Amino acid sequence: MVRPEVFLNCPFDVEYHPMYEAIVFTVMALGFQIRVAKEVEDSSQSRLAKIIEIIREAPLGIHDLSRVGLDPHTGVARFNMPLELGLFLGAKAFGARAQKAKVALILDTVRDRHRDTTSDLAGNDIQYHADDPEIAAIKVRDWLAANALGRRSLPGARMLIEHYRKFTDDFPKIRDRLGHYDNVPYRDFLIIIRDWLQAAPLPQATSPH
Repeated sequence: MVRPEVFLNCPFDVEYHPMYEAIVFTVMALGFQIRVAKEVEDSSQSRLAKIIEIIREAPLGIHDLSRVGLDPHTGVARFNMPLELGLFLGAKAFGARAQKAKVALILDTVRDRHRDTTSDLAGNDIQYHADDPEIAAIKVRDWLAANALGRRSLPGARMLIEHYRKFTDDFPKIRDRLGHYDNVPYRDFLIIIRDWLQAAPLPQATSPH
């Protein structure tokens, strides 16, 4: 069975990493395929070209705008996430039938901050996670449940969070046993999650009739 693809548009800095890990774990634990620009390491292809290709292929997109403020190191704003959201929304607006079926989850930290940073989104349904990985996981879970395309109902938020906490308890030991530094490379991280879920799968609810 082909797993629906989910494009993740988010920061990759150290401060955001717990959020990133929670979202990636949630997507994979619920039976979806995660897609991010990091998945392709090809110096002959531009990063933007990679992102456009992923957006074209993924019907679902998670876009976290929580880091659009000034970067503390450079003193300038970070526009990568709004740019990638714009590409996703453009594909939905101007693409063919498959593109028009795209669905997005837009995340931020503080309620209504987007009215100042990206005011054109004022009419959109923005979800807020307060920089809490577990809240982000629940927001992603609920959005995926609403857009599971009728395939099945998903395990509830409480079950997901309990499973996520078990993984975060086990992850440092697995990382150390495999000889990684704290920042585990993307592909290795996916393999760790995949193997952990195979050993301790999140119970899946049955398909609705």
